[in-house]
Amino acid sequence: MGVPRDGEGRPGETQLHLGQGKVRRRRHHRQPRHGVWPEAGSFSDDGMGPVPARWRGVCHDQSSDDDAQVRCNRKLIGAQYFNKGYAATVGRAGAGASPASTRDSDGHGTHTLSTAAGRFVPGANLFGYGNGTAKGGAPGARVAAYKVCWRPFNGSECFDADIIAAFDAAIHDGVDVLSVSLGGAPTEYFRDGVAIGSFHAVRNGVTVVSSAGNSGPGAGTVSNTAPWLVTVGASTMDREFPAYLVLGNKKQIKGQSLSPVPLPANKHYRLISSVEAKAEDATVVQAQLCMEGSLDKKKVRGKIVVCMRGKNARVEKGEEVHRAGGVGLVLANDEATGNEMIADAHVLPATHITYSDGVALLTYMNSTRSASGYITLPNTALETKPAPFMAAFSSQGPNAVTPQILKPDITAPGVSILAAFTGLAGPTGLTFDSRRVLFNSESGTSMSCPHVAGIAGLLKALHPDWSPAAIKSAIMTTARVQDNTRKPMSNSSFLRATPFAYGAGHVQPNRAADPGLVYDTNAADYLHFLCALGYNSTVIDTFMDGPHACPTRPRKPEDLNYPSVTVPHLSASGEPHTVTRRVRNVGPAPAAYDVRVHEPRGVSVSVRPSRLDFAAAGEEKEFAVMFRARAGHFLPGEYVFGQMVWSDGVGRRRHRVRSPVVVRVAAHRTSKTSVPVA
Repeated sequence: MGVPRDGEGRPGETQLHLGQGKVRRRRHHRQPRHGVWPEAGSFSDDGMGPVPARWRGVCHDQSSDDDAQVRCNRKLIGAQYFNKGYAATVGRAGAGASPASTRDSDGHGTHTLSTAAGRFVPGANLFGYGNGTAKGGAPGARVAAYKVCWRPFNGSECFDADIIAAFDAAIHDGVDVLSVSLGGAPTEYFRDGVAIGSFHAVRNGVTVVSSAGNSGPGAGTVSNTAPWLVTVGASTMDREFPAYLVLGNKKQIKGQSLSPVPLPANKHYRLISSVEAKAEDATVVQAQLCMEGSLDKKKVRGKIVVCMRGKNARVEKGEEVHRAGGVGLVLANDEATGNEMIADAHVLPATHITYSDGVALLTYMNSTRSASGYITLPNTALETKPAPFMAAFSSQGPNAVTPQILKPDITAPGVSILAAFTGLAGPTGLTFDSRRVLFNSESGTSMSCPHVAGIAGLLKALHPDWSPAAIKSAIMTTARVQDNTRKPMSNSSFLRATPFAYGAGHVQPNRAADPGLVYDTNAADYLHFLCALGYNSTVIDTFMDGPHACPTRPRKPEDLNYPSVTVPHLSASGEPHTVTRRVRNVGPAPAAYDVRVHEPRGVSVSVRPSRLDFAAAGEEKEFAVMFRARAGHFLPGEYVFGQMVWSDGVGRRRHRVRSPVVVRVAAHRTSKTSVPVA
């Protein structure tokens, strides 16, 4: 999002644009199809001036159904769909299952676009919960939607041909920021439509923000790993929607819910485990997870059923309980999801509880023949602690494609995010849900991604001369790694999280506006990085319009001028390993920065020079960071973490330019590059 100039040289409005889609699926809160619901109040153009003259996009919708067409305005200035790759693959019959229209049929695109740049909408709420004024990260920005995901007979399909076509269109149209809430399994960049398309976008000055994925908490699950992307994990915020399970022994268990359906107050119902309520032809695992058709109606009728989280959608479990005649759902986490509770708009009274509370609940149920309880209606609670902590579903590093680049880059709110929604689907997004809402609460890295996209847009408006890499650097180096209790950020089990979960930390927009120093990178740097990975000229041509000659002696991949430092192959013998970085002063001048390093356990780190003096704004300085393993202080193959901070003084106005440091000490030297491509 930039500050475009019209023909008279007057500042115009900033513009933000959403691009989505990929052939490789990522596990989302629901399968995305994207698009936009133009009637949403978040896209009202009341009081907005003419569309900036530099905009070259269109509002193109070939739908024959007048009700399905998308009509743009001075806020929503572009809408296009791309489906030729999809249609060529599934054929006309399959394509007919998803009519060609930019209109949003499942809510995902409307929700993410309004999160990034929705206008102020008073009285926003979901069933009365979270009531207040909604706004996106950059509410004054113009927006456009590029739809590339389509619904076949089952699920959602997004093809690289359509994705790359959408990137090309967005570049041509004159976008400043692309918010890309999609992705798939980590893969080599030359096989990844998002990586290829986003490279061309970044080369043309477009900042591309992407989702880290919802495959956590497993290691190495992060997607969208290309270094030119801003990859965003998901963390919580200090608002929740508590719904209590009150037990027959008068104990209370706090959970989360957005169900508007009440149970009669103070009336207790029998509690039953879903395994105990197993249908005759269902497996124990199916019943434990409350899969469709897994519960016996005779056993469930009139009871509150306790189901385990996992596999099928959380709201589908409630529908199975409801179908079987149950009056309420208690959704208990497994050990992997720990303390992460997500508020969903269930179709019956429900509450989502932690793993430890689930264990306590089952202990109570096993201790008596007449376990009972009732579920209270949710309410909106603010200033909850601790927050933020990392969502269990948020995909984590290390980077499986290029371990020399830390991913994700940053984390932002991605749990129970209230934003605008479509009129074609219910809040659960499932076929049985006939309810319709103006706003919905959703969770996922799809929701955290547009938070950062909106911030990137504001930074581009404030600093129109900054490159995408400079914007990413400002966001990363000013992030925080403490929660609102001033303790280190934790994961969903309340154990200390690492940069593999949050990257550089939780985003702080105000600080990012004045970072002091930035690590800048251009297209040539990224191409040299690909050379260092062993990509040959044929593959590199994928990222360029013409040939690119690799240096005779390319630099190491970890020498890419990145705002974080990752050394995945440090020798255990004590042999030093040096990486280089350069920073540019974007703060006041003259300025002097001193470095302070919090060394990873078992690793000695030295920075030369340790002081950088800048005589003018825009001046660049280079420095080297040397790593050496200390014998007996580490486990070979273990990752250890630290940080490097450049600071220009003390007091409230000082700049602290912080970079995470990640090191893996290897017992034996291994290959430092990806496999070259023939």
